[in-house]
Amino acid sequence: MDTATNHASRWLFPGRRAGQPMHPDALAALINDIGIPTTAGRTAAIRQHVLEMPAPVVAEALGYHRVTTAKLASEAGSN
Repeated sequence: MDTATNHASRWLFPGRRAGQPMHPDALAALINDIGIPTTAGRTAAIRQHVLEMPAPVVAEALGYHRVTTAKLASEAGSN
């Protein structure tokens, strides 16, 4: 059996059933289990985004407050 209900599935982000993607908390737990710190990864990713795009665009796309992304952009060295 090679479906998303099979935990040994080779799918990148398997969910329980078709149309029901994996919950972010479940994915974070799996990533932590293999030794990747999710908080540090998320922080690094958003800082990279604010270097490449305007902070308000990143805020809207990712659901962050505009002040937060502006602060992160400043800390990351964006102008």
